[in-house]
Amino acid sequence: MATASTAVLLVAASLLTAANSAASGQKNEKTRAAGKTLTARPLATWQTDGIVWSVEYARGVVYVGGTFGNVRPPGAKPGEKQVPRKNFAAFDAATGALLPCAPAFSGTSSTVRALKASRDGKRLYVGGYFSRAGGTGVASAVALNTADCSLRKDFRPAVSATVRAIDTTDTAVYLGGDFMTVSGRSRHRIAALGPSGSVLPFTADVDAPVRAVLAAPDRGKVIVGGDFHRVNGAPQRALVALDASKGSTAVSYPHWVPEGSAVKALARDDTAFYVGAEGRGVGRFDGRIAGRLSDGTMLWKDDCQGATQALVVYKGALYSGSHAHECRSTPGGFPDGPRHHFLAQSVRDKRILHWFPDTNDGIGEKIGPRALVMAGGILWAGGEFTTVNGRPQQGLTRFGAGPGNAAPEAAPRLTAGSSRAGGVTLTWRAAWDRDDAELTYRIYRDGVLVATMRQQSVAWKRPQMKYTDSVTPGSRHRYTIAVTDGANTLPRSQAVEVTAAAAKRSAGAH
Repeated sequence: MATASTAVLLVAASLLTAANSAASGQKNEKTRAAGKTLTARPLATWQTDGIVWSVEYARGVVYVGGTFGNVRPPGAKPGEKQVPRKNFAAFDAATGALLPCAPAFSGTSSTVRALKASRDGKRLYVGGYFSRAGGTGVASAVALNTADCSLRKDFRPAVSATVRAIDTTDTAVYLGGDFMTVSGRSRHRIAALGPSGSVLPFTADVDAPVRAVLAAPDRGKVIVGGDFHRVNGAPQRALVALDASKGSTAVSYPHWVPEGSAVKALARDDTAFYVGAEGRGVGRFDGRIAGRLSDGTMLWKDDCQGATQALVVYKGALYSGSHAHECRSTPGGFPDGPRHHFLAQSVRDKRILHWFPDTNDGIGEKIGPRALVMAGGILWAGGEFTTVNGRPQQGLTRFGAGPGNAAPEAAPRLTAGSSRAGGVTLTWRAAWDRDDAELTYRIYRDGVLVATMRQQSVAWKRPQMKYTDSVTPGSRHRYTIAVTDGANTLPRSQAVEVTAAAAKRSAGAH
């Protein structure tokens, strides 16, 4: 039977819970202020049988481009219930349903690498390496009408090689890639076209492939990233801003991206732009940089290892797709270890937020996610992966609005011992959760709740926890523990039985 000391412990536990609750509220408030707004539990999503290179959102539809031949429903295994979709598919942004918009982008070694909607959402520009769109002969870049998925007749440039990046303004469509000519005109890896396909005077000379383009018409420039070393005859390592109308160099970013690294992704908000890099070789720069749009001042730079492929900004958080495995010097980061394929960071100070859904490396180059887009508050992600959070899911996934609802991982296992008369000490290792930093632990004695404790944890730092229960000396009890994030509670652990130490007999007792 329980003693008075048990009641004292329960009161103490209650006070600790209240204090922790207040602290948790403050921490959660800080987290919300930092911008983490998504759950780490994926929504049911269609899949591809190959790699997704680009995703885009326009007028209630998410468009997916890549290197694949079929899509299949959520939960279907490879080869089951396949629907033909040649390198391009469209889905309802809210429900995830497959839509009939399905022009085939085909040709030798065909692939769709870039998708971008016009600012009004009425057109979708498609780039890659293909010679046919539906039944029409084209040359690696076309435009669709989003209203009816028809191929536009006016935007048919002849691009000489792969288009890897597209961005738009009200008056221009910027293409970046491997090409050297566009519609018979010399355009070295970057070009600007009118919305109807005319080649604009914008001209720049880039010496290696362009992989990311970010138009900033409000600043009169276009930011360009890629593999290059020289632009317009001058050294520009992987990142440069060009005059939006002329193509002349507007801003240089010396020493931002070191030798051995390339820029793979660009994103922006109202005042800043963000750079995602991929390094080649040990110790190269693989992380993210934030810069001020107005003058090109660097705001912060993280030092995570594990190539960054995609970026998107949403409500104060920078979401990225990478295979980060070493972020120990970044606030909120982790030591070298397993790969983390999705991250969220505060745009203010680069702090890594507690949002850790994951994929595997997948197929192809085995990099995992390669494309991100926000669509009506839902984050869509595409890439090479074949699992999400350890479960089969190929090529495409999505995450909805928070608060976090992914269930805790690694249910705790109790170890019990009796160290003093009437004292039972329970120990266990903390669990962790993909989108909740703090978890609640409920301890049961003989089926009755006797204590509640809270603890913050992450996958790479799961502290040992302890609770000492006071019971009648010599009594025997069964203990179990359950962990909850407030929305999901794991089943109680296997029971452990322990007999409390008996009281010592006083000297001279008969």
